[in-house]
Amino acid sequence: MPMPQPRAEHTFLQKLVGRWQVSAAEMSDGSDWIEEVRSLSGLWFVAEGRGNMPDGTPATTLLTLGHNSATGRYLGSWIGTMMEHMWVYDGELSEDGSTLSLYTTGPSFSDPAVTQRYREQIILTGENSRIFTSSAAQPDGGWHSFMRADYRRLA
Repeated sequence: MPMPQPRAEHTFLQKLVGRWQVSAAEMSDGSDWIEEVRSLSGLWFVAEGRGNMPDGTPATTLLTLGHNSATGRYLGSWIGTMMEHMWVYDGELSEDGSTLSLYTTGPSFSDPAVTQRYREQIILTGENSRIFTSSAAQPDGGWHSFMRADYRRLA
């Protein structure tokens, strides 16, 4: 089996590589988080975040992203020390190439016994800036955004 090579679909993910300062009021104690994103041979991308939760407890997150040529879809996962659920993503890139939408299901934050659909979006706003949003599916088919993080490249 030949080794896969990075394709055009990996270009968006490559733009995430680096060290980022993350500001997100909903997930921190007021201090910024740091996220470091690295590439595994241009095919897979791993982002490790570190910061403090609103109560000051230290937390770590791990995001993986890649693209599956067989399905034509982006895929990934997210875990964090603040919960036991592993979020598994299936996603797509916007036509203009600026926004990666990742869809997943997981426990409702209002009732963990209920499963809810979510959408996370990574929005490139410049070479050294991006936005991450989390939204929950609504009964009318729309999305309610409940979290936003602003990223600024440090290196």
